[in-house]
Amino acid sequence: MIKEKIHLEYLLKGATKNLLWSSISTPSGLENWFADKVFSNDKIVEFHWGKVETRIAEIIAIRSYSYIRLRWLDDENSRDYFEIKMNYNELTSDFVLEITDYVEPDEIEDMTELWDSQVLRLKRTCGF
Repeated sequence: MIKEKIHLEYLLKGATKNLLWSSISTPSGLENWFADKVFSNDKIVEFHWGKVETRIAEIIAIRSYSYIRLRWLDDENSRDYFEIKMNYNELTSDFVLEITDYVEPDEIEDMTELWDSQVLRLKRTCGF
């Protein structure tokens, strides 16, 4: 089944450049909101949720203080990825977190709700 691309945006009031970048690009930052445990070895990142769920991703693109793009190694289509991008709005002096992901058509609503809850957790943890 062909996955559909979704694009979500979240306003992060009061976020700082360094804290936001650390939250989306480092294992310790990702452990605060995205996964329970995160291990990184160069371009391979291992995510753990609870005691049983583990997924491994490869960093396929990264630009400091801008975005990180990863691809799940168990995805059938090597073109699918998920990206976490930070954009600064000079007008409001706030950051916008942009999430791009590829999901099954029947899972769009569930995945959107999951990203919503994860970003809410990021906001609470970091005080955004």
